[in-house]
Amino acid sequence: MEPAQPADRVPADQTPPDGQPPVAPSRSGPAEPAVPAGEPALVEPAGPPTAAPTDAGAETGERPAPPASREAARSERSPKDMAVSLLVLLVPIALLLAFYRGFLGGDQPTTVDPAPAIESARAADAFPVSEPRGLGDGWRTVNATFQTVEGGATLRIGYLTPEGRAVQVVQSSVPPERLLPVELTDEGQPQGQADLDGRTWQRYTARGNEQALVLLEPTRTVIVIGDARDNELRALAGALG
Repeated sequence: MEPAQPADRVPADQTPPDGQPPVAPSRSGPAEPAVPAGEPALVEPAGPPTAAPTDAGAETGERPAPPASREAARSERSPKDMAVSLLVLLVPIALLLAFYRGFLGGDQPTTVDPAPAIESARAADAFPVSEPRGLGDGWRTVNATFQTVEGGATLRIGYLTPEGRAVQVVQSSVPPERLLPVELTDEGQPQGQADLDGRTWQRYTARGNEQALVLLEPTRTVIVIGDARDNELRALAGALG
């Protein structure tokens, strides 16, 4: 007969019932519940903590597309809104243009005083200098130069006619066989004579739609050339004293 054992003593033989895994003895605390047969144990894998997800746009340099609501707001601008925006831009431009034309004379050509160039030509005494007289208020002088060139000297005075055409008076001591090809270009062809105030001028075609009147004298050659009409060319040529 075996001696009596204490009531809290764990039996040495802890053979589990059939079909159950063995349970290790626990020295302290309540025993953890056994995992039911046929189910895996919930064990967390060991390893470093999972890194937080990164922004794919930051790595590739791409920006996310704007919200659809913003694109919809842009497309909702009506033609009326666009017309108002355009009108706001055009009104200041129209006011500036009106001020430029009305108060600053933006449509008026810049005029010059031909007197200094004429005086320089007379002081050089290279040829007799003629100055147009009595042309009227509609004629405006837009340029005037005098220069010494190879083989002579040349005075040029440019005008704007009352009809808004450009015409130029050239007086030069350069020999005509050298001067005419330069001033009239290769397109210059004689077209007959024109008698003005007792002097005989030669009519020529010139570059483009220009025409010319040429006066040949022993000490100078005078050319009136431009795209002005024939009556204005004749008026300018006849005004040369």
